[in-house]
Amino acid sequence: MVRFSFPDIPIEFVLFALTLAGVALFHRHTLKVALAGLVSVTLYKLVFTGFKTGPGIAGLVMHLGHEWVILGNLLGLLVGFALLAQHFHDSRAPELLPNFLPDDWKGGFFLLLIVFVLSSFLDNIAAAVIGGTMASAVFRGKVHLGYLAAIVAASNAGGSGSVVGDTTTTMMWIAGVNPIEVLHAYVAAIAAVMFFGVVAARQQHRYAPIQRDAPAGIHMDWIRIGIVLFILIAAIGTNVSVNIGIPQYADRFPFIGAAVWVALLCAAPLRRPAWSLVPGAMKGSVFLLSLVLTASMMPVEKLPAASWQTAFGLGFVSAVFDNIPLTALAIKQGGYDWGMLAYTVGFGGSMIWFGSSAGVALSNSFPEARSVGAWLRHGWHVAVAYVLGFFVLLAVVGWQPGSSREAPVPTSSGTCNRASDCVAPGVHVAVCAPKMPEVLSPCHVP
Repeated sequence: MVRFSFPDIPIEFVLFALTLAGVALFHRHTLKVALAGLVSVTLYKLVFTGFKTGPGIAGLVMHLGHEWVILGNLLGLLVGFALLAQHFHDSRAPELLPNFLPDDWKGGFFLLLIVFVLSSFLDNIAAAVIGGTMASAVFRGKVHLGYLAAIVAASNAGGSGSVVGDTTTTMMWIAGVNPIEVLHAYVAAIAAVMFFGVVAARQQHRYAPIQRDAPAGIHMDWIRIGIVLFILIAAIGTNVSVNIGIPQYADRFPFIGAAVWVALLCAAPLRRPAWSLVPGAMKGSVFLLSLVLTASMMPVEKLPAASWQTAFGLGFVSAVFDNIPLTALAIKQGGYDWGMLAYTVGFGGSMIWFGSSAGVALSNSFPEARSVGAWLRHGWHVAVAYVLGFFVLLAVVGWQPGSSREAPVPTSSGTCNRASDCVAPGVHVAVCAPKMPEVLSPCHVP
């Protein structure tokens, strides 16, 4: 197949860069721009270069077959958690928070810490939408854009050191990385949240101070609280059960997204979900899925050699490029400090609103967040916190590449089709990237 470049850059990257520029410039038309970018890249690959899985329509169908689980999970979580957030809002529990939070700027800071902690065991999308719901309640609907950026940053930072807190850390876990090896990401994450949390809380306090006391006569809807907990437990339980019990099937079906929707539908007879929110949440979800799918078509075959400089740079890349394929490539190459990588690819996406699924989810409720310029201008503290947290981690822990492993035993085809296909004696699971079959490496016999 013919591949054009401009001058030495593949055309796919040029088209993707133009798409991102369009999203930044035309923030009122982000969905149209993202879809146009996806169509243009797809047509180019159909006509000229083909896909990693093969040329033509057959290659496209196979590529979609590799990506559909990631896309399905994202769609299920983004739309499902929008309905969960409304259940939480309608329970009236967020309105009682002023009774438990400090009355000055420290109230906003503690709210960000709550989001941080929630994200350590919840999906970062859930933590972000719950954080947005709480902020809207305690600040009477007036939430500063810089504070919205901080909510997204807190949700991404909180999940960076937990193998159940973010998709990228879960990928590492499935690939055989010991959960302890990502734990030191919290050294950077805590340093970051202490910086951006204070700055954002003060921004918010100047813009709209927290309510001093909750309104009188509030009665919580405990059934809705129970529904929220039921959905979250379903998501967490499914995530852990699949990744521990049947990791070989994790890349075959969107279990987590499906679990959220099964829980929502089971609870519907008790309290009707706000179905009217689905069209708006779908629009935001399709926007993100378009960018994720476009990014998956980029001709990225490998990353620079593993080093702290590479890990640092990947944080900025993840602000505009899907961090799932970046993580898969890093797992394939090996030699990374997994805690440092978890922090950079996880937290780095917070620097721009569409850089992470949490940012897109929050923008469904706060459309004013869909301006790259305004996000960077008011949320500047997130980028500074990223750099600060990274160098605190480097100074305190240093560069500690993950432990080496025995080469896994190959399958009859000589490749790792799933993590479970590459199991060496004494090794639970070899370092093979799940959910990204097109970048999996051969398993060499020692």
